[in-house]
Amino acid sequence: MSMKPGTPPPPQPTARGLRLGLCCQFASEPIRFRTTTATSVARLPRADRLRKLAGLCAENAKALRQALEYCATHGIGSFRILTPILPVKTHPTAGYRVEELPGAEGIVTLFRQCGDFARQAGIRTGFHPDQFVVLNSPDESIVERSLADIESQAEIAEWTNADTVNIHGGGAYGDKRSALDRFLRAADRLSDRARSRLTVENDDRTFTPEDLLPVCRAGGIPLVYDVHHHRCCSDSLSIAEATEAARATWNREPLFHLSSPIEGWSGPRPERHHDYIDPSDFPPIWRGWPLTVEVEAKAKEEAVMRLRGSLTP
Repeated sequence: MSMKPGTPPPPQPTARGLRLGLCCQFASEPIRFRTTTATSVARLPRADRLRKLAGLCAENAKALRQALEYCATHGIGSFRILTPILPVKTHPTAGYRVEELPGAEGIVTLFRQCGDFARQAGIRTGFHPDQFVVLNSPDESIVERSLADIESQAEIAEWTNADTVNIHGGGAYGDKRSALDRFLRAADRLSDRARSRLTVENDDRTFTPEDLLPVCRAGGIPLVYDVHHHRCCSDSLSIAEATEAARATWNREPLFHLSSPIEGWSGPRPERHHDYIDPSDFPPIWRGWPLTVEVEAKAKEEAVMRLRGSLTP
Protein backbone atom coordinates (compact mmCIF):
# COMPACT_ATOMS: atom_id res chain seq x y z
CA MET A 1 0.00 0.00 0.00
CA SER A 2 1.14 3.55 -0.60
CA MET A 3 1.08 6.08 2.22
CA LYS A 4 -1.95 8.39 2.19
CA PRO A 5 -1.64 12.17 2.51
CA GLY A 6 -1.30 13.18 6.13
CA THR A 7 -0.05 9.76 7.27
CA PRO A 8 2.52 10.11 10.06
CA PRO A 9 5.97 8.55 9.58
CA PRO A 10 6.10 4.83 10.40
CA PRO A 11 7.43 4.01 13.88
CA GLN A 12 10.80 2.32 14.01
CA PRO A 13 10.73 -1.33 15.14
CA THR A 14 12.84 -2.60 18.01
CA ALA A 15 15.95 -4.60 17.32
CA ARG A 16 14.06 -7.83 18.03
CA GLY A 17 11.14 -6.80 15.85
CA LEU A 18 8.62 -6.83 18.72
CA ARG A 19 7.59 -3.86 20.84
CA LEU A 20 5.28 -4.23 23.81
CA GLY A 21 2.86 -1.41 24.56
CA LEU A 22 1.55 0.05 27.80
CA CYS A 23 -2.06 1.20 27.84
CA CYS A 24 -2.92 4.61 29.29
CA GLN A 25 -2.23 4.30 33.00
CA PHE A 26 0.27 3.06 35.57
CA ALA A 27 -0.30 0.59 38.40
CA SER A 28 2.68 1.42 40.63
CA GLU A 29 4.50 4.39 39.18
CA PRO A 30 3.46 7.81 40.55
CA ILE A 31 2.48 9.07 37.09
CA ARG A 32 -1.12 10.21 37.02
CA PHE A 33 -3.40 11.85 34.50
CA ARG A 34 -6.17 14.15 35.68
CA THR A 35 -9.68 14.47 34.37
CA THR A 36 -13.00 16.02 35.33
CA THR A 37 -16.67 15.71 34.48
CA ALA A 38 -18.90 17.93 32.41
CA THR A 39 -21.19 18.26 35.44
CA SER A 40 -18.34 19.55 37.56
CA VAL A 41 -17.04 22.19 35.16
CA ALA A 42 -20.53 23.26 34.05
CA ARG A 43 -21.04 24.82 37.48
CA LEU A 44 -18.26 27.31 36.78
CA PRO A 45 -18.51 30.57 34.84
CA ARG A 46 -17.14 30.11 31.33
CA ALA A 47 -13.85 31.93 31.98
CA ASP A 48 -13.20 29.95 35.18
CA ARG A 49 -14.14 26.72 33.41
CA LEU A 50 -11.63 27.31 30.62
CA ARG A 51 -8.96 28.27 33.15
CA LYS A 52 -9.50 25.04 35.08
CA LEU A 53 -9.50 22.94 31.91
CA ALA A 54 -6.33 24.63 30.67
CA GLY A 55 -4.61 23.68 33.92
CA LEU A 56 -5.70 20.05 33.58
CA CYS A 57 -4.55 19.88 29.96
CA ALA A 58 -1.13 21.30 30.81
CA GLU A 59 -0.73 18.87 33.72
CA ASN A 60 -1.68 15.97 31.48
CA ALA A 61 0.88 17.01 28.87
CA LYS A 62 3.55 16.95 31.57
CA ALA A 63 2.33 13.56 32.81
CA LEU A 64 2.48 12.25 29.25
CA ARG A 65 6.10 13.31 29.00
CA GLN A 66 6.81 11.45 32.24
CA ALA A 67 5.03 8.38 30.87
CA LEU A 68 7.06 8.44 27.68
CA GLU A 69 10.29 8.90 29.62
CA TYR A 70 9.37 5.89 31.77
CA CYS A 71 8.74 3.81 28.65
CA ALA A 72 12.05 4.91 27.15
CA THR A 73 14.06 3.96 30.24
CA HIS A 74 12.26 0.64 30.78
CA GLY A 75 12.29 -0.74 27.26
CA ILE A 76 8.55 -0.31 26.63
CA GLY A 77 8.15 0.43 22.94
CA SER A 78 4.63 1.86 22.77
CA PHE A 79 2.25 3.95 24.86
CA ARG A 80 -1.50 4.32 24.34
CA ILE A 81 -2.53 7.85 25.23
CA LEU A 82 -5.71 7.95 27.27
CA THR A 83 -8.73 9.36 25.46
CA PRO A 84 -9.64 12.21 27.86
CA ILE A 85 -6.13 13.68 27.97
CA LEU A 86 -7.88 16.93 27.05
CA PRO A 87 -10.82 16.51 29.47
CA VAL A 88 -14.42 16.92 28.17
CA LYS A 89 -13.07 18.51 24.97
CA THR A 90 -15.88 17.26 22.72
CA HIS A 91 -18.73 17.37 25.23
CA PRO A 92 -21.81 18.95 23.59
CA THR A 93 -22.22 21.64 26.27
CA ALA A 94 -18.97 21.77 28.27
CA GLY A 95 -16.66 21.19 25.31
CA TYR A 96 -14.20 23.68 23.87
CA ARG A 97 -11.74 24.36 21.10
CA VAL A 98 -8.12 24.23 22.20
CA GLU A 99 -7.66 27.80 20.94
CA GLU A 100 -10.14 28.98 23.61
CA LEU A 101 -8.00 27.82 26.51
CA PRO A 102 -5.83 30.35 28.32
CA GLY A 103 -2.24 29.61 27.33
CA ALA A 104 -3.36 27.37 24.47
CA GLU A 105 -0.16 27.84 22.50
CA GLY A 106 1.95 26.72 25.45
CA ILE A 107 -0.25 23.66 26.02
CA VAL A 108 0.07 22.58 22.40
CA THR A 109 3.83 23.12 22.61
CA LEU A 110 4.02 20.76 25.59
CA PHE A 111 2.19 18.05 23.63
CA ARG A 112 4.36 18.63 20.57
CA GLN A 113 7.43 18.21 22.75
CA CYS A 114 6.00 14.85 23.82
CA GLY A 115 5.69 13.92 20.17
CA ASP A 116 9.27 14.97 19.49
CA PHE A 117 10.49 12.92 22.44
CA ALA A 118 8.50 9.85 21.36
CA ARG A 119 9.89 10.13 17.83
CA GLN A 120 13.48 10.45 19.02
CA ALA A 121 13.11 7.63 21.56
CA GLY A 122 11.42 5.30 19.06
CA ILE A 123 8.26 5.01 21.14
CA ARG A 124 5.06 4.46 19.24
CA THR A 125 1.96 6.32 20.43
CA GLY A 126 -1.71 5.89 19.61
CA PHE A 127 -5.29 6.43 20.74
CA HIS A 128 -8.27 4.16 21.40
CA PRO A 129 -11.51 6.20 21.73
CA ASP A 130 -14.15 4.72 24.01
CA GLN A 131 -17.08 2.47 23.13
CA PHE A 132 -19.40 5.41 22.54
CA VAL A 133 -17.58 6.19 19.28
CA VAL A 134 -19.77 4.29 16.80
CA LEU A 135 -19.40 5.12 13.12
CA ASN A 136 -22.06 2.71 11.90
CA SER A 137 -24.96 3.80 14.09
CA PRO A 138 -28.29 4.32 12.26
CA ASP A 139 -28.62 7.48 14.39
CA GLU A 140 -26.93 10.31 12.50
CA SER A 141 -26.43 12.35 15.67
CA ILE A 142 -24.34 9.52 17.15
CA VAL A 143 -22.29 9.29 13.96
CA GLU A 144 -21.65 13.03 13.99
CA ARG A 145 -20.49 12.95 17.62
CA SER A 146 -18.30 9.95 16.82
CA LEU A 147 -16.71 11.75 13.88
CA ALA A 148 -16.05 14.76 16.11
CA ASP A 149 -14.39 12.55 18.73
CA ILE A 150 -12.14 10.90 16.14
CA GLU A 151 -11.19 14.28 14.67
CA SER A 152 -10.33 15.53 18.16
CA GLN A 153 -8.13 12.49 18.83
CA ALA A 154 -6.47 12.94 15.45
CA GLU A 155 -5.62 16.55 16.29
CA ILE A 156 -3.83 15.47 19.47
CA ALA A 157 -2.32 12.53 17.57
CA GLU A 158 -0.70 14.97 15.18
CA TRP A 159 0.94 16.79 18.10
CA THR A 160 2.10 13.59 19.80
CA ASN A 161 3.34 11.72 16.71
CA ALA A 162 0.62 9.10 17.18
CA ASP A 163 -0.14 7.03 14.10
CA THR A 164 -3.34 5.22 15.18
CA VAL A 165 -6.83 6.17 16.30
CA ASN A 166 -8.33 2.75 16.86
CA ILE A 167 -12.07 2.02 17.12
CA HIS A 168 -14.36 -1.00 17.11
CA GLY A 169 -16.70 -1.81 14.25
CA GLY A 170 -19.79 -0.83 16.23
CA GLY A 171 -23.10 -2.67 16.34
CA ALA A 172 -24.62 -5.13 13.88
CA TYR A 173 -28.15 -3.66 14.18
CA GLY A 174 -29.62 -6.86 12.77
CA ASP A 175 -27.65 -6.72 9.51
CA LYS A 176 -23.86 -6.90 9.65
CA ARG A 177 -23.35 -6.15 5.97
CA SER A 178 -25.40 -2.95 6.04
CA ALA A 179 -23.79 -1.91 9.31
CA LEU A 180 -20.30 -2.27 7.84
CA ASP A 181 -21.34 -0.38 4.71
CA ARG A 182 -22.39 2.49 6.98
CA PHE A 183 -19.04 2.24 8.74
CA LEU A 184 -17.17 2.75 5.48
CA ARG A 185 -19.36 5.65 4.39
CA ALA A 186 -18.85 7.40 7.72
CA ALA A 187 -15.09 6.80 7.66
CA ASP A 188 -14.90 8.54 4.31
CA ARG A 189 -16.26 11.71 5.95
CA LEU A 190 -13.13 12.08 8.06
CA SER A 191 -10.35 14.52 7.29
CA ASP A 192 -7.10 13.18 5.82
CA ARG A 193 -5.47 13.68 9.22
CA ALA A 194 -8.03 11.44 10.91
CA ARG A 195 -8.61 9.00 8.05
CA SER A 196 -4.92 8.20 7.69
CA ARG A 197 -4.75 7.21 11.36
CA LEU A 198 -8.05 5.31 11.57
CA THR A 199 -7.84 1.62 12.43
CA VAL A 200 -10.54 -0.88 13.34
CA GLU A 201 -10.43 -3.74 15.85
CA ASN A 202 -12.35 -7.00 16.04
CA ASP A 203 -14.43 -7.22 19.21
CA ASP A 204 -15.52 -10.00 21.56
CA ARG A 205 -19.24 -10.04 20.69
CA THR A 206 -20.09 -8.83 17.21
CA PHE A 207 -17.46 -8.36 14.51
CA THR A 208 -14.78 -10.99 13.99
CA PRO A 209 -11.62 -10.56 11.90
CA GLU A 210 -13.37 -12.35 9.05
CA ASP A 211 -16.21 -9.79 9.20
CA LEU A 212 -13.89 -6.79 9.21
CA LEU A 213 -11.21 -7.83 6.72
CA PRO A 214 -13.31 -6.99 3.62
CA VAL A 215 -13.97 -3.53 5.08
CA CYS A 216 -10.27 -3.05 5.80
CA ARG A 217 -9.32 -4.05 2.26
CA ALA A 218 -12.02 -1.95 0.63
CA GLY A 219 -11.32 1.14 2.71
CA GLY A 220 -7.58 0.85 3.23
CA ILE A 221 -8.17 0.69 6.99
CA PRO A 222 -5.68 -1.39 9.00
CA LEU A 223 -7.04 -4.15 11.23
CA VAL A 224 -5.89 -4.11 14.85
CA TYR A 225 -6.08 -7.83 15.52
CA ASP A 226 -7.14 -8.59 19.08
CA VAL A 227 -6.39 -12.25 19.65
CA HIS A 228 -8.27 -12.38 22.97
CA HIS A 229 -11.40 -11.06 21.28
CA HIS A 230 -10.93 -13.57 18.46
CA ARG A 231 -10.73 -16.41 20.96
CA CYS A 232 -13.99 -15.17 22.54
CA CYS A 233 -15.77 -14.43 19.24
CA SER A 234 -14.35 -16.85 16.70
CA ASP A 235 -14.85 -17.37 12.98
CA SER A 236 -13.49 -19.74 10.34
CA LEU A 237 -9.98 -18.23 10.55
CA SER A 238 -7.27 -19.70 12.72
CA ILE A 239 -5.12 -17.36 14.79
CA ALA A 240 -2.29 -17.82 12.29
CA GLU A 241 -4.58 -17.05 9.34
CA ALA A 242 -6.09 -14.01 11.04
CA THR A 243 -2.62 -12.77 11.95
CA GLU A 244 -1.36 -12.94 8.37
CA ALA A 245 -4.54 -11.40 6.95
CA ALA A 246 -4.48 -8.55 9.48
CA ARG A 247 -0.79 -7.97 8.87
CA ALA A 248 -1.46 -7.50 5.17
CA THR A 249 -3.84 -4.59 5.85
CA TRP A 250 -1.04 -2.42 7.28
CA ASN A 251 1.18 -0.01 5.34
CA ARG A 252 3.38 0.36 8.42
CA GLU A 253 4.25 -1.69 11.48
CA PRO A 254 1.12 -3.61 12.54
CA LEU A 255 -0.49 -3.03 15.92
CA PHE A 256 -2.18 -5.94 17.70
CA HIS A 257 -3.78 -6.46 21.14
CA LEU A 258 -3.13 -9.14 23.73
CA SER A 259 -4.85 -10.01 27.02
CA SER A 260 -5.67 -13.06 29.13
CA PRO A 261 -8.94 -14.06 30.83
CA ILE A 262 -9.10 -13.42 34.56
CA GLU A 263 -10.86 -16.74 35.27
CA GLY A 264 -9.19 -18.76 32.53
CA TRP A 265 -10.59 -19.84 29.18
CA SER A 266 -13.01 -22.24 30.84
CA GLY A 267 -14.33 -19.59 33.23
CA PRO A 268 -17.84 -18.11 33.01
CA ARG A 269 -16.71 -14.81 31.42
CA PRO A 270 -13.53 -15.32 29.40
CA GLU A 271 -13.80 -11.81 27.92
CA ARG A 272 -12.78 -10.22 31.26
CA HIS A 273 -9.11 -9.21 31.43
CA HIS A 274 -6.58 -10.58 33.90
CA ASP A 275 -4.06 -8.48 35.82
CA TYR A 276 -1.27 -10.17 33.86
CA ILE A 277 -0.69 -12.05 30.62
CA ASP A 278 -0.39 -15.82 30.53
CA PRO A 279 2.66 -16.31 28.26
CA SER A 280 0.91 -19.25 26.60
CA ASP A 281 -1.66 -16.76 25.23
CA PHE A 282 1.05 -15.05 23.16
CA PRO A 283 0.74 -16.52 19.64
CA PRO A 284 4.05 -18.00 18.45
CA ILE A 285 3.39 -16.63 14.96
CA TRP A 286 3.76 -13.10 16.36
CA ARG A 287 7.49 -13.58 16.89
CA GLY A 288 10.25 -12.59 14.52
CA TRP A 289 8.83 -9.63 12.59
CA PRO A 290 8.17 -5.93 13.33
CA LEU A 291 5.03 -5.77 15.47
CA THR A 292 3.57 -3.63 18.24
CA VAL A 293 1.54 -5.56 20.83
CA GLU A 294 -0.48 -3.48 23.27
CA VAL A 295 -0.74 -5.33 26.57
CA GLU A 296 -4.28 -4.95 27.88
CA ALA A 297 -3.82 -6.04 31.48
CA LYS A 298 -4.89 -4.47 34.75
CA ALA A 299 -1.39 -4.56 36.24
CA LYS A 300 -0.28 -2.14 33.52
CA GLU A 301 3.50 -1.57 33.49
CA GLU A 302 4.04 -4.54 35.81
CA ALA A 303 2.25 -6.81 33.33
CA VAL A 304 4.29 -5.46 30.41
CA MET A 305 7.57 -6.02 32.21
CA ARG A 306 6.58 -9.53 33.32
CA LEU A 307 5.52 -10.49 29.80
CA ARG A 308 8.71 -9.11 28.32
CA GLY A 309 10.71 -11.25 30.75
CA SER A 310 8.76 -14.36 29.77
CA LEU A 311 9.34 -13.74 26.06
CA THR A 312 13.07 -13.16 26.36
CA PRO A 313 14.99 -16.21 25.11
